[in-house]
Amino acid sequence: MEDFATHRDHLRAVAYRMLGSESEADDAVQEAWLRLARSDTNDIHNTRAWLTTVIARVCLDMLRSRTARREIVLDMPLPADSPGPEQEAILAESVGLALLVVLDTLTPAERLAFVLHDMFAVPFDEVAAILGRSTQAAKMLASRARHRVGTNQPPDSDLTRRRKVVEAFLAASRNGDFAALLNLLDPDVTARADASAAPSGTPTWLRGAKAIGRQALVFSHRAEHARIGLVDGDPAILIEPYGRLVTVLAFTITNGKIIAIDIIADPQRLEGLTDQAGDDLA
Repeated sequence: MEDFATHRDHLRAVAYRMLGSESEADDAVQEAWLRLARSDTNDIHNTRAWLTTVIARVCLDMLRSRTARREIVLDMPLPADSPGPEQEAILAESVGLALLVVLDTLTPAERLAFVLHDMFAVPFDEVAAILGRSTQAAKMLASRARHRVGTNQPPDSDLTRRRKVVEAFLAASRNGDFAALLNLLDPDVTARADASAAPSGTPTWLRGAKAIGRQALVFSHRAEHARIGLVDGDPAILIEPYGRLVTVLAFTITNGKIIAIDIIADPQRLEGLTDQAGDDLA
């Protein structure tokens, strides 16, 4: 459909900001296409607005279903050789892990209101219709989200300090030191694994220091293949069995505490990180 192709990049950008996952964003875009294909286009007067509403509702349902997701296991299998879905549009529109971490702390309704209105200028009456709430309620949701985003502390800028935290995380994982892991993790830390990194084959999330600390202990027997490297200018853990990069653990660190871990194993994403990851900090 020509109309859909015209709006695909916009829909991917909305879905990525809503979901924080490239593969899930692709799934949402595909679902929007299916719904358009099943609809009578003669009744659609503004295709972009109609599709934006559809993908927002799809993403809202996906956000609400995350509580039923399986927990992340850091002892992930090696990724498949086949590449993941196309990611160029999403990568070009990406907002960075730091903001995604903050967005993950919002409720689904707050996230939708903030993303649609503040990032894509969707009027509050349309946001309210998607949420099934009043316009005033939609404004309040966006205001709460805006406050949380605005007051969130930025990640540490000191590269040496961040490297020491990542080194300590790797050492604690190798040594099976649960107490040390808890000391490094923010109580509300989140971990996200892309589809290639998750045993279930779908992007997965985990929240909380104790839960993530327990899973990190499973990582210990793979730590012999791990080293500290640079990814996008930030310290990260690179897992390289037989000299081949298969997984990257990227960290967001604030005030010496890890507030987010991004687990990347998708071959296409790793290929884009290889050159920078090859520069060891040691």
